[in-house]
Amino acid sequence: MTVYFIGAGPGDPELITVKGQRLVRTCPVLLYAGSLVPKEVLAGHRAEKCVDTAELDLDTIVALLHDAHVAGQDVARLHSGDPSLYGAIGEQMRRLDALGIPYDIVPGVTATAASAAALRRELTLPGISQTVILTRYATRTAMPPGEALADLARHRATLAIHLGVRHIERIVADLVPHYGADCPVAVVFRASWPDETRIEGTLADIAEKVRAAGVERTAMVLVGRVLSADGFTDSTLYGS
Repeated sequence: MTVYFIGAGPGDPELITVKGQRLVRTCPVLLYAGSLVPKEVLAGHRAEKCVDTAELDLDTIVALLHDAHVAGQDVARLHSGDPSLYGAIGEQMRRLDALGIPYDIVPGVTATAASAAALRRELTLPGISQTVILTRYATRTAMPPGEALADLARHRATLAIHLGVRHIERIVADLVPHYGADCPVAVVFRASWPDETRIEGTLADIAEKVRAAGVERTAMVLVGRVLSADGFTDSTLYGS
């Protein structure tokens, strides 16, 4: 048997890979994070056991994986977005290594990609930014040395900030000295979900707009000059 850690994508049930969907529909055991993965992603499954793990602790989840292993049953373990980004699969994999249980990882569409698509923007543009930094805002989990937001901002690259919208005022304070108050910002709440909300502005006014919209969680913050409609230059891809 194999445990498949599957990236379910950002929310839209059609934004799961073909491989991920096939495993959801064929594995006899299905575990999913119900708080972040919509039930529509589970459509067509024929699992004998389907468990929402949103309220379960790590030991209970690993026990379910172990039971499936003993029974010789493959497991589809669904995580939101892509498992490699803030997916909390590391501790599960370490437990499975210790138990000798095989596993594999199926990548998924990230919230960053879904947010850029919702905004109809490229995150890299010639002459503006050729680098995207994916990071999170430090709260209970401290950032490693050199990875504080103000340190990353010195690069003036496109920023994709996870888990930070509740602290939007602090984010703005860290970024303005490096990007300027007129730098474009977009906050995308629940990208690709039916209730997706896009809030666009600049570092000067984005905090006020976010508060007015009542967005406090499940949102991506994108920052950078690439979000502006001005100053674009063509790439060399289609050059003669």
